[in-house]
Amino acid sequence: MGNALRFLYGKCCKPATSEDSDSRGPPYTSTASAVSALAHDLFNFEITSLVPEGLSEHVVSSRKAQAKWYGKLLQAWRESKTPPKTPEEVARLVVQTLSRHQKADVEGLLDFYGFPHPSILVEISTGVPTRLPEGVEFEMHTLPVDGNMVPDGDGINVFVSTADPRESSSVPRDVLVAAVRRSKARAKKNYARADELHQKIIESGYQVINLQNEEILARKYRIRLRGIDAPENSMPYGKEAKQELIKLVHGKRLRVLVYGEDRYGRCVADVYCNGIFVQEVMLKKGLAWHYAAYDQRIELATWEKEARAKRIGLWASSNPEKPWEWRKDRRQGR
Repeated sequence: MGNALRFLYGKCCKPATSEDSDSRGPPYTSTASAVSALAHDLFNFEITSLVPEGLSEHVVSSRKAQAKWYGKLLQAWRESKTPPKTPEEVARLVVQTLSRHQKADVEGLLDFYGFPHPSILVEISTGVPTRLPEGVEFEMHTLPVDGNMVPDGDGINVFVSTADPRESSSVPRDVLVAAVRRSKARAKKNYARADELHQKIIESGYQVINLQNEEILARKYRIRLRGIDAPENSMPYGKEAKQELIKLVHGKRLRVLVYGEDRYGRCVADVYCNGIFVQEVMLKKGLAWHYAAYDQRIELATWEKEARAKRIGLWASSNPEKPWEWRKDRRQGR
């Protein structure tokens, strides 16, 4: 068995029992445990040749047929150059490996683990640019993003370390002084004074971030994803858009290419996460519109068109309301 499969098995969360949940629902409730659960079941199949209990409630074929699937999946997982780590990657492996089997069985297997269906999987084509595109004013690399700092489906609040060369020369003196005094106050266990100083730092647009037991003085930036407009939180698919963006960036360091600033003081930027272009994902999953009034890139229009054709996300509705028109109506009191 491959090391990747052993690792995931070791990380595996136990599936819910019939006492804990509806036996007909997916037995794995988080995306991380779903991936680990399949690894666990493949590990168990290699040893016992048994498929999971309860799978037959989700598929139409016999347990003998199910055993053949797990044999194929085990071999495919072993042979994959890069073992799948996310639900989307695992779903693709399942779909590709079992492409000649009944659709009801494949979708039932995906449902059993809570993996996305083929209809909502998207192929990501855009990598990180090797040189700065025309129009970029500056580039920044963030500290790991806190999902709580994502306000909606097209905005992210990020922090950049002041040790960054671009930042180090522009930190206000009063912020540096407050940071030093805060450290001294904490050393003396004067936490009330330390908190008071930290509040002053925050009011200046900075914050002290604790990262792996190291305190880092960082500058806060508000980012507006360039070229897309996601539904507002209170609109249909607004919450889904926000959750997808959180899933993409939470805990990740981002590469941010800034093209300018909008009237709200946000950096209008292209954002890359682990080599993935964030705007591409949001458009292909039908969780944002191409904001053609401000961005004429052909690829963004193409990605929106693809999602429309598949009726993915907000395009499941025949006539979804445009977020810019929704905002205009609210401003005019309609």
